[in-house]
Amino acid sequence: MADLNVKINQLRLKNPVLTASGTFGYGIEYADFIPLDGLGGIIVKGTTLHGREGNNYPRMAETASGMLNCVGLQNKGVDYFCEHIYPQIKDIDTNMIVNVSGNSPETYAECAARIDVLDRIPAIELNISCPNVKQGGMAFGVTCAGAASVVKAVRARYHKTLIVKLSPNVTDVGEIARACEAEGADAVSLINTLMGMAIDIERRRPVLSIGTGGLSGPAIKPVALYMVWRAAQAVKIPVIGLGGIRSADDAIAFMMAGASAIQIGTANFIDPTVTIKVRDGIDAWLDSHGCRSVEEIIGCMECP
Repeated sequence: MADLNVKINQLRLKNPVLTASGTFGYGIEYADFIPLDGLGGIIVKGTTLHGREGNNYPRMAETASGMLNCVGLQNKGVDYFCEHIYPQIKDIDTNMIVNVSGNSPETYAECAARIDVLDRIPAIELNISCPNVKQGGMAFGVTCAGAASVVKAVRARYHKTLIVKLSPNVTDVGEIARACEAEGADAVSLINTLMGMAIDIERRRPVLSIGTGGLSGPAIKPVALYMVWRAAQAVKIPVIGLGGIRSADDAIAFMMAGASAIQIGTANFIDPTVTIKVRDGIDAWLDSHGCRSVEEIIGCMECP
């Protein structure tokens, strides 16, 4: 059996399989389907300083090879998380990671600071790339200056492992990744959803309530693979890859492109056991190819 352990700064993962925020609830919703302690980590749904109602319905639409969503970071706020959710998840034997969003560097930093004091939350994922909110979110993730301002503010008040989630809706994701690294990010994760739209031709209106939404699922995998590879070439910190992963083969491709770990998102809605299947599939592939450790394949792709 191959060694599946990987390290993201000081964060030790028992295997490289994580869940993507917004697709796995707080983890406990999936406890009837898989052993939660069998994952490398669980990234819980987006959390903001104050509660958010999210966008109006409809806010999801199926596409030919994925889905669109404009949920809009619906959550009850960080204080509710600390008081009510944290006690339910703190004893799960894996890395519980909180996805943090905001509408200014200050609100990001304050939210992160309140999570910083929680002993059993070893890391946060800073979401500077959400395309489904009217203020903040992706606005910070599409420029180097915007990304740097949020990471700098959070780094000053957050002292554990800081992962920054990047947007694909940029000209050069490598530049954004370098800006985050320069301000103290311990890792970057990418990609978040691509901007997309669905139209109801009978009503002559967009299907989604706010017109546009984020596209996820298998359709975005080639874009995600390219951007993970670009980011891995640009920075020295670890890269976490996501976007359309639904099999061990997909996950291995991301790791060969330079990802130290991967996240599974939309596929959880189709098969709630997919994360464990991917974990076991990676292990089987490594064994069949004579690899003693998963680290042997990280960034091993040879480019022409």
